[in-house]
Amino acid sequence: MLKAFASYMTFDLLGLDRGSSLGPALEFFIYDTIKIFLLLSVIIFVISVIRSYFPPEKTRRILSHKKVFMGNILAALLGIVTPFCSCSAVPLFIGFVEAGVPLGVTFSFLISSPMVNEVAVVLLWGMFGWKIAAIYMGTGLLVAVFAGLIIGKLKLEKWVEEYVYKFHSGLSHEIMKQTFKERLEHAKWNTADILKRVWLFVVLAIGIGGFIHGYVPQDFLARYAGSGNPFAVPLAVALGVPLYSNAAGVIPIVYALMEKGLSTGTVLAFMMAGTALSLPEMIILRKVLKLQLLAVFVSIMTVTITAVGYVFNAIL
Repeated sequence: MLKAFASYMTFDLLGLDRGSSLGPALEFFIYDTIKIFLLLSVIIFVISVIRSYFPPEKTRRILSHKKVFMGNILAALLGIVTPFCSCSAVPLFIGFVEAGVPLGVTFSFLISSPMVNEVAVVLLWGMFGWKIAAIYMGTGLLVAVFAGLIIGKLKLEKWVEEYVYKFHSGLSHEIMKQTFKERLEHAKWNTADILKRVWLFVVLAIGIGGFIHGYVPQDFLARYAGSGNPFAVPLAVALGVPLYSNAAGVIPIVYALMEKGLSTGTVLAFMMAGTALSLPEMIILRKVLKLQLLAVFVSIMTVTITAVGYVFNAIL
């Protein structure tokens, strides 16, 4: 129904030519804008209710004093359903360190939460099917656990800014006793608040996806990032870092790239780089990490994401 509406708006109401570049690009833009915002509204509302049972203080208490490896796995899994974005990186990092959460476990959480974003997973499911969504979620969790384990083994606490260890925020011991109705009200407010903050980025990303869909020739992408180019995955990672920082908003670009014939591994690498290595997040994390640790983190993530891309290109 949405596809038919987008087609009617583009080709019947506006009278654009189906064989032109503008027509398919605008049809893509109208269809994806409506579809993604409908999905976002429903998903954010449901996840907001779930998240109301996992405030940051509770998450920190759960992860405190957990053994290495099991702590990394648990942290990566908790990252899916707990609130995190680049703007909350600093207070969450401080809170985790203050609560005694090991550095490697902390990084498993910080990687998983934006990368294996529940909104992105459901959108991937809706646009590409459960297999692609499951592959993305599984590899994202694997990357988070693996990277966290390496950082933990390297004992890099000395490269965390000194003030982090001296910071005392005082964890809240108040237990959330909201009624279910209050949680629904909060979820409604949170949904509106998140949409208000991300709508422009989502629309811009859909616009980029529409441009790729309508104007970028098939042979252009095949030449530079197609299956025949051995450097397609590193190129996708390099493009993903500055392009976008929101997992939900990058989906339209991913959709357009896959329609142009890019292999699954290359597209997964592009999406992971855009969500876990975004420039805004790196800039904010610099406030709590010294340059050496930030460089180690970026290097590990770059190598790991690139490896994931190559592996999935080989097996899919």
